[in-house]
Amino acid sequence: MILTPMRYKSFVWPHNPRIYEIEFKRSVHAHKIPFGRHILQNMGMKMRILRGEGEFTGEGAYDCFRKLGSIFYDESPGVLVHPIWQNSSAYLVALSLKQEPREDYISYSFEFWECFEDYELGATIITPQEMPAEPKNEQWYSIVRGDSLWSIATRNGLTLARIVELNPQIKNPNIIHPGDMVRIA
Repeated sequence: MILTPMRYKSFVWPHNPRIYEIEFKRSVHAHKIPFGRHILQNMGMKMRILRGEGEFTGEGAYDCFRKLGSIFYDESPGVLVHPIWQNSSAYLVALSLKQEPREDYISYSFEFWECFEDYELGATIITPQEMPAEPKNEQWYSIVRGDSLWSIATRNGLTLARIVELNPQIKNPNIIHPGDMVRIA
C-alpha cells in the first residue's frame, strides 16, 4: 500500500516518518456517591498529540532537516496532512535531531499538537475601567451532557466563584444535571 506523503505548511516529507504515535485523551471526573459508588462526568476531549520518528537519507538530508526546522519558528498553526491521521490544524511543538548530523543521514523526532480553528492567539488585558457593565437582565443557560460549572463559567467569561454566587439553588457545585438551568448573568 502506498501512503500519501506527510505535509505540514510548506514542507512535504520526502518519505514518511518511520514511527507514529497518536495520543487521544478525554478528561473524566469521578464524583463519589454513597455505598462506594461513583458517577463519572465527561469534561470533554483534550488535545490530540501526534509524535513520531524518522530519517532523512541521501544527498541533502541535512538541508531537508533544516527546512523542517525553519518551519518550527513560525508561531502560527498550520494544516498537518498525515497519511493515517485525519488532516487537522496543528502546532509543531517539538523537533529533535537524534544524532550528530551527517550530510547523507539525519535521524529526528517530532511532536504536533492539534488545535481548533477558532483559537485566539494570546490574551487580551483590560483595565477595570474597560470592563463592561453588568447587564441588568438575567441570562440563563440550560445544562447539557458533559457540562461542568467550570466549563460554563469559562465559556461565558466568568469565574467559578461568580457562577456559584449567581446560583444559590445549586447545593453541590460538583453535581449538575442535563436540563438544569444555570444563571450566567
